[in-house]
Amino acid sequence: MVFLSSLIVGVVQLMKVLGRFNRARAARLTLPHFTCQTPLFMPVGTQGTIKGLTTDQLEEIGCQIILGNTYHLELRPGSQLIDDLGGLHKFMNWKRALLTDSGGFQMVSLLHLADITEEGVTFQSPVDGKPMLLTPEESIHIQNNIGADIIMALDDVVKTTITGPRIEEAMYRTLRWIDRCIAAHKKPDVQNLFGIVQGGLDPVLRDICVKGLVERNLPGYAIGGLAGGEDKDSFWRVVAQCTAGLPEDKPRYVMGVGYPLDIVVCSALGADMYDCVYPTRTARFGTALVPEGVLKLKQNAMATDERPIDPTCPCMVCKNYTRAYLHCLVTKDAMGSQLLSYHNLSFMMRLSRDLHMSILEGRFPEFVRGFLRMQVCLVP
Repeated sequence: MVFLSSLIVGVVQLMKVLGRFNRARAARLTLPHFTCQTPLFMPVGTQGTIKGLTTDQLEEIGCQIILGNTYHLELRPGSQLIDDLGGLHKFMNWKRALLTDSGGFQMVSLLHLADITEEGVTFQSPVDGKPMLLTPEESIHIQNNIGADIIMALDDVVKTTITGPRIEEAMYRTLRWIDRCIAAHKKPDVQNLFGIVQGGLDPVLRDICVKGLVERNLPGYAIGGLAGGEDKDSFWRVVAQCTAGLPEDKPRYVMGVGYPLDIVVCSALGADMYDCVYPTRTARFGTALVPEGVLKLKQNAMATDERPIDPTCPCMVCKNYTRAYLHCLVTKDAMGSQLLSYHNLSFMMRLSRDLHMSILEGRFPEFVRGFLRMQVCLVP
């Protein structure tokens, strides 16, 4: 069978694997706006901003790529306005890479506002209550307007905790919709279209979806539908199965994953890219990421602690502010959220760089063992 994607070339030599240790890969990802190193973590900038941080600060900590949300950007300010003003890169003053999701995740997060059919998904806007029909064609049109380096196919998303025929229905619909996305994609020379593997926790359905997407020869592939309440063993099993079946020379993106432990484990299983709101969301609740786990700065023990969040961290926050100072700010002042978000994202960028270098230098097992030894407890 010849698929429409045989006409889609994407960006030439999108990914070059530079080093391996078993299934773990260190690679270079060449995108129109920036060349990234993998494994990489993408902060979530839902509406073209990482809350509390400027694009200059994101560059400062080594952020390579930001994720934007297609559904929310279409609601406000609108993809046509973004296109008219030169695309999202120019609109938000970001010179590095961007990825936009398809809007499909809102089938889970806004399920109470959504009606899913073969045509697409109709949402009731949480802003003004008006209906919005998001079809595969419309999702790609919006993303073409936004102008991200990587765009995601619209998939039919269900929680992994759901069982029964709905899982199979969603997987096969995802395969039908990918062809509609390919046909609608107007900018394959500057925007890389990734397909998304669905199938819940069913290994047979996941295998069918992997094979169907690989046959369409896309620039990259994502593993979707996880991080929704399933146990760790099931989560990691699905990642291992999918990465084993996806091409060696194409990027593999585990969607919605942002806990440091999961990133280390999934990188060992052969994944390359991750995104999550966790580092910035947990910062707004007064929690910092540290090598041992997390540091809860709201706790009374922090009130007189003159140490930095992490003495080993070179970020601006750890160089200039004490735990005691941050204890006074967290959850009470916007500056607290800003400083902890800066630190937490700096932590994630450093973790990504350390994973990359440990693979290149042949010391990945030692890095993983050291990481796991540190993650023995949650710091009070």
